[in-house]
Amino acid sequence: MKQYKPKIVWLQAITCNGNTHSLLSSNPSRFELLLNSFDFFYHPSITTETTIDNVLELKEIDFLLLEGAVTSNEDFYKISDNNIVKLLKKVSKKAKYIISVGSCASYGGIHAKFEQNSDIKGLKDILNLEELKKLKQPIINLTGCPVHPEWILQTLFTLKEYETISLDEYSRPKNIYFGLAHHGCTRNEYFEWKVEAKSFGHKEGCLFYEEGCRGPMTHSNCNRILWNDVNTKTRAGMPCIGCTEFDFPRTNMLQTKKNIGIPSEVPLGINKRAYLTLTGVAKTFKIDRLHKKLIEE
Repeated sequence: MKQYKPKIVWLQAITCNGNTHSLLSSNPSRFELLLNSFDFFYHPSITTETTIDNVLELKEIDFLLLEGAVTSNEDFYKISDNNIVKLLKKVSKKAKYIISVGSCASYGGIHAKFEQNSDIKGLKDILNLEELKKLKQPIINLTGCPVHPEWILQTLFTLKEYETISLDEYSRPKNIYFGLAHHGCTRNEYFEWKVEAKSFGHKEGCLFYEEGCRGPMTHSNCNRILWNDVNTKTRAGMPCIGCTEFDFPRTNMLQTKKNIGIPSEVPLGINKRAYLTLTGVAKTFKIDRLHKKLIEE
């Protein structure tokens, strides 16, 4: 007897294709498992034998994934002569689960902030109860610019196996977004002793105080589930820019906003006075090891 494979339909709206590229850079074995476990019915960049018309003919869709922000402006964005909002309203009625892949699909992201078209929104903002009545649970947001490929796979496999997934207050899977990018960062000892990096790209020093790193206030597991199985922004000497949070993108992302030399924001869950006290104490110590190159050239 042939085993049923849940059907995936992936649509794109206003997007740079970053989440598609992220998916295609997933671990090869995991990606193969995805294709073997699901019926990847439609994706504008991956599938070749199906069209939007075939999607509209479907009676049921197990997983509807959207990449990109949404607008009802027909002159601004269409897919195969279909306005994206009208298309989404049609296909969402057939879906058991809807997943917004990336920050743009979740809340409008960079497009909603910088485009002159004020009608740009996230998927959740354009659908009503009628279009969501078949859903087994609320729309799931996978925030990130782009999302880690494992977040997509983990969400799909969890729903396939258990039919539900625990969500946080922003409708993000808790098992992905419960911790901070700061957790697992290889620079945490520098953070504790307030030894700052002098510039980008170096292996040594913390990037929070001087370089604008948002790791201590950004919900993601980037430093625990590595990108391409080998690296992260902070490991490469690039500050976390907080792309999984709903205030992304911020202005001056590579700078730490300060008032009289004091950071305007301190790590999540820490009293500001307590943080400044601990910082003052830490700076009275000098750990020679932390002021040297990790690898002498």
